[in-house]
Amino acid sequence: MNRIPSGLFAYVILVFGFGVATLAQSTGSGSIRGSVIDPSGAAINGATVEIQNPVSRYDRSTTTDTQGHFEFNNVPFNNYHSSVTVAAFQTAEQDVDLRSPVPIDLKFTMKIGTASSEVTVTTAGDLIETDPVTHTDVDRALFDKLPLESQSSSLSSLVTLSVPGISADSNGLFHGLGDHAENSFSLDGQPITDQQSKIFSNQIPLDSVQSMEVIEGAPPAQYGDKTSVVIVVTTRSGLGATQPHGDVTASYGTFGSANAGVDFSYGGKTWGNFLSANGLNSGRFLDGPEVAVLHDHGNEENFFDRVDFKPSTNDTISTNLGFTRSWFQTPNSWDAETASAWSGLTVDNGGLGPNGFPVGSTDQRSKIRTFNISPTWTRLLGVHTVLTFGGFVRQDQFNYYPSANPFADLTPGLQLQTIGQNRSLTNVGGHADLSYSKGIHNIKAGILYEHTFLRETENLGIVDPTFNAVCLNADGSPDTDPSLTNPSNCTGPLLSNPNFLPLLACYDLTRTAALPGSVGCASSVSGLYEYKGRGDIKELALYVQDTISFKNWTLNLGIRGDLYNGITSAGQGEPRVGVAYNIKQTNTVLRVSYARTMETPFNENLVLASNGCLDPVINAISTVSQGYPCLTSPLSPGTRNEYHVGLQQAFGRYFVLDGEYIWKYTDRAYDFSILGNTPITYPIEWSKSKIPGFAVRASVPNYHRLTAFLVFSSVAARFFGPQVSGIGTTPSSVGNTSVFRIDHDETFNSTAHMQYQPGKRMPWIGFNWRYDSGLVAGPVPCAGGNCNNGPNGTDSIVDVSGLTPDQQYEAGLYCGTVHATPTRPISSTGLCDASQYGSTLIKIPAAGTEDDDHNPPRIGSRNLFDLAVGHDNLFGGDKRKWSAQVAVVNLTNRVALYNFLSTFSGTHYVTPRTVTATIGFHF
Repeated sequence: MNRIPSGLFAYVILVFGFGVATLAQSTGSGSIRGSVIDPSGAAINGATVEIQNPVSRYDRSTTTDTQGHFEFNNVPFNNYHSSVTVAAFQTAEQDVDLRSPVPIDLKFTMKIGTASSEVTVTTAGDLIETDPVTHTDVDRALFDKLPLESQSSSLSSLVTLSVPGISADSNGLFHGLGDHAENSFSLDGQPITDQQSKIFSNQIPLDSVQSMEVIEGAPPAQYGDKTSVVIVVTTRSGLGATQPHGDVTASYGTFGSANAGVDFSYGGKTWGNFLSANGLNSGRFLDGPEVAVLHDHGNEENFFDRVDFKPSTNDTISTNLGFTRSWFQTPNSWDAETASAWSGLTVDNGGLGPNGFPVGSTDQRSKIRTFNISPTWTRLLGVHTVLTFGGFVRQDQFNYYPSANPFADLTPGLQLQTIGQNRSLTNVGGHADLSYSKGIHNIKAGILYEHTFLRETENLGIVDPTFNAVCLNADGSPDTDPSLTNPSNCTGPLLSNPNFLPLLACYDLTRTAALPGSVGCASSVSGLYEYKGRGDIKELALYVQDTISFKNWTLNLGIRGDLYNGITSAGQGEPRVGVAYNIKQTNTVLRVSYARTMETPFNENLVLASNGCLDPVINAISTVSQGYPCLTSPLSPGTRNEYHVGLQQAFGRYFVLDGEYIWKYTDRAYDFSILGNTPITYPIEWSKSKIPGFAVRASVPNYHRLTAFLVFSSVAARFFGPQVSGIGTTPSSVGNTSVFRIDHDETFNSTAHMQYQPGKRMPWIGFNWRYDSGLVAGPVPCAGGNCNNGPNGTDSIVDVSGLTPDQQYEAGLYCGTVHATPTRPISSTGLCDASQYGSTLIKIPAAGTEDDDHNPPRIGSRNLFDLAVGHDNLFGGDKRKWSAQVAVVNLTNRVALYNFLSTFSGTHYVTPRTVTATIGFHF
């Protein structure tokens, strides 16, 4: 294993010395406190104090004690409008800008008069923020009534719908600002930079989230690793909740989806506990490769607990505990569902595989267990300084189970090997940070250390007799006779296969006559090959930053140093700069920012990706699958330079527009590929990428009880070959320096959301309109241009013989009046005249015009509509309330794809129309 040069340590220590000793990651929330007095200076008891943000919809209130004091804890960083109301006094108001864990102290001196009946935003200035970094703030008051597509990945669904620059993908995956999975979460200060889609990990329940800030702009120095989108989550707390309150909900909907949950909050001035637990069972847990739901059952159980304790006025100890377990089937295609009917292994063998057992349908499943504990101690050092120490332990334990009969896993064109996996990712670390806020300065500095333990085990066997055929027929096609195990037996019309690899014959389950030693196999070979990998990834980060507010200017100046020591090693200094100027006369904020970041490799299957080619069996399988030698270069951190230019404009009191343009340039850009022809994915690196685009959010905070927002974006994802690390992808990638649009490039997407409630005791309605122009599609047959898969590369004929009838059906292909079905192709010869060829679900370039950069095939555009209607207080209760709602996702039941034969994830359809009814009891 490579080691970090000692000079890099000296460099980072120098960066560290530029800041403050023992410093790191902010918790993302602070406190607002103060006092309320009358004109004589006497304390006012029982005054109502409220803080609110009209854009994020964050709104909390409390009452003063006998000393006239009040306090709000666990308040997300943002701008707030505060107000105090009390009988016989005029309403008092102040604006608050909370950007640090250092508490903000307010003092209200009340004037004799009549209190206002309702506090409203009085100026457009309350709608804008002078933060140099573009971000989106979302609070529970906004997303409680937002219809979400995925119950098992609700946090991802919330980000996809509410944040500009996010492209939607299947199974809770989203692409932030043109990147595959360069997204990170900060959960009450705990950094989580590993993937959080529901095929890699389990997300925290949305019930536990109080508010979130999604940073789309150039990340401040406190954030590193994966920063294309940084999602800062503040969880709910019971601190200060002197009256116990909670929610009990139950729902049932389409596909037999049932969900039950409970959350409970209780505490006092010195302690608090918030608890959330829920369970989900669904007949459509993942997005499948067919419109029909086949083999798609799954369940999930979530538990989250946050405990807060204040042993003194200056100390707060908080601990997050979480555990989630999910179990789910891999959805089947019609090919996989009818494996014994189509398989060449079984058609002539009475439905039995080479092992003599019935093949049946594919039955692959997964189980993921996620555990997390994160304690944090916050110490107030005087009125201007806060010191925070925290630690965390998080583990994802992932198991992938093959079918009981390995030959049921054979899917033509997709899966040629049966495989099982047992993988764990354990992330252990600690952080300390110091925040100092006084005058025009808001300084943060810190240190973060993480150690990630990777353990990977794969068990793999070949189930396709043509994958490593011993003999070839006279026409050059692979011979499938299972009794042939040695090239010397290729006699008569049979020829020896010059590409036959004896090593792989040891793990070819189709060769029933293969005995240990018959083709040079070791006597211990049992038919399945076991690959084991271990890796330790150590990361150290130090940063210092200062947000300076002077007159109309706000400057964010910072520097970060990252050291990465894993399978490879790297170190980098990273300046971060942001400038904002507030034109107060027009309520306009201009922004510009720059960040240099070190992009670290994905940890999921990183050992396999980096060291797999050093293993002779993995090397051989990859060589046969790809048709070229396996790459042996391990993955190394990349370097990114990104630039952002933004504008925020408020129009009156009811409308605010926020947008930015982005340029991101990356050396060693990450993507994913698959092991051989299996569902196991691993990271790869391309030479570089260029990602330009824009992202815009428009909000109507509250117009006569109507709230609405519109987000839209266009982000290109241009990648440049050759592939520089990882096992490999396609033959054209080796030595190829051409430009291509990767499969998470999307020309345009938008979400429009509206909520309306005519009165506090009236029903409400929520509505979504999501438009996606479509991601770049997978290997869709076309004619001419760069695809050249017609006969002899002609532009007039399209060759679709490489797809099964079902895969043609999944893509919506047709030839003239013949549309593919799961059992009937569009052409008996596999050829179609280009003028007669097309798709109902994919936009295929015209003959001769396909271009990997400027005109690639794309998934067809789609408009999806979601509707939710509900009532928060059915019987007009005060302390106890009953609620009910009905949500419909994909209201018009639009049939559309997320992707087609993606190298990373295959084919997936969007959710069909789904109706869910929910009832709740709130106390």
